[in-house]
Amino acid sequence: MAVSELSQVLLSKIPFNKTNSFSKSFLDYIEGKEALTSFYNRLPSIENFKLQIEEKHFSNENRVVLSEVLKKQYDGFELSQATAQNIELLKAGTTFTVTTGHQLNIFTGPLYFIYKIVTVINACKALKKQYPTYDFAPVYWMASEDHDFEEISYFRFNGKKFSWKTDQTGAVGRFDPKSLKPIFDEIISLPDFFKEAYLKRSTLAEAGRHYVNALFGNEGLVVVDADNAELKNILKPVMFDDIFKHSANDCVTETSAQLDKAGYKTQVFPREINFFYLKGNIRSRIVKEGGEFHVLDTDIQFTESELRAEIEKHPERFSPNVVLRPLYQEMILPNLAYVGGPSELVYWLQLKEVFTHYETPFPMLMPRNFAGVVTPNIQRKIEKSKLSFEDIFKPEEALIQEKVKENTTNQLSLNQELEQLKSIFAEVLSVAKPIDITLEKLVAAEQKRAENSIQKIEKKLLKAEKRNQEVLVNRISAIKESLFPGGSPQERKDNFLNFYLSDPAFIQNCLDSLDAFDYQFHLMAAHD
Repeated sequence: MAVSELSQVLLSKIPFNKTNSFSKSFLDYIEGKEALTSFYNRLPSIENFKLQIEEKHFSNENRVVLSEVLKKQYDGFELSQATAQNIELLKAGTTFTVTTGHQLNIFTGPLYFIYKIVTVINACKALKKQYPTYDFAPVYWMASEDHDFEEISYFRFNGKKFSWKTDQTGAVGRFDPKSLKPIFDEIISLPDFFKEAYLKRSTLAEAGRHYVNALFGNEGLVVVDADNAELKNILKPVMFDDIFKHSANDCVTETSAQLDKAGYKTQVFPREINFFYLKGNIRSRIVKEGGEFHVLDTDIQFTESELRAEIEKHPERFSPNVVLRPLYQEMILPNLAYVGGPSELVYWLQLKEVFTHYETPFPMLMPRNFAGVVTPNIQRKIEKSKLSFEDIFKPEEALIQEKVKENTTNQLSLNQELEQLKSIFAEVLSVAKPIDITLEKLVAAEQKRAENSIQKIEKKLLKAEKRNQEVLVNRISAIKESLFPGGSPQERKDNFLNFYLSDPAFIQNCLDSLDAFDYQFHLMAAHD
């Protein structure tokens, strides 16, 4: 696609299957391959939302609970008119949500966190235009109950890794974030909304709400913290069923076997009990041993009657794992679609029967936006190297070899000589074989040795030519390092601050340039 056909910010769009970046499972899903159609309800086209709206029956009672909980959670926050309106609209039977979820990575973590939220916001705008009689609220679901601190404890900025040191344990959303202060002492240019979030709010979940609201509140984004007794109360029937009947385990085990049989790798492994016990700084698995229920790595245990009473009285103390968190989301939100990355969407395919069992509509699974940010310096290098935008997705060494060969007048290939060599040895064999059949192995061995020598010389020729074209080679390496730092996609490694601090319009440019329903990889221009 020519640059002139796109906006000033959007440089190009690359089909997923030409990026060398996605699994077969993800590509087959988004391409609608027949082998996967039984594992979801419908593909995420804007036209299919009509059917999803008709299917999503969400009780008025749960709408009121959700809206009131959100009002309480936003108490003490500067609420935009758009977000306040969406929270109020959630009470109406004509309002639906599009949701994305993410861990509470410090300082937002990798770039794709921003792309996830941009996707749900833009999806809701497009849906409102398509279905004007309905309202659509973009939702960010904070993974406040997650206890994998290592995954959220760092971010990368200007090529350096910054880590949070704390001995706090349990659900990360309950952590006190003030011990992040040393990072502010090291990076003095951090925006004020991060300082206010981490140094003034009492929990990591509140801090997350603060900075996400600062970045996206004007777009009407609603932040949900599901670590809440009133919301967990809606999930109680699932708690009883899973802990005492293990239905989810049976559903996912059967679906996983079907996916394996169809040739797709599965990522989620259910347990008999798919809940953690959540209290104070504890988030530990519940297991049944003998006739009693134990909380692993603690002295806490329950008889069945005691555990039933605990669920009834304190549902907030039961935290769903990866198998049931999606169901919890769909039970407390009038949700139509979940926006996620390739691995997320693939594991949701294992869960459809769980939703069927609990009589809850299965949401459409939307890929988030995927993007790379090209600085002016890198854009110049791409142009000088005469690379297409598709070229930059090729493996680095293969790309360098291809371009070095294109840009030389020297002969680098010895294929013709190799064929001549094979012809010579074929003649030698025709002479030797009638004399002594055992000489065949000797001729084959000598031929192999000679071929290896030719191939070795060919590699040396290419290596020498790379030195001759050092400027080109270095340009390509710089391009790859910018868009695939350390071999990983930029969006999975770099933090948005790398671009936002020099260009405060960065997020607005993302909102303007990325299309929620255009399932391709977007390349965007950045300002220096």
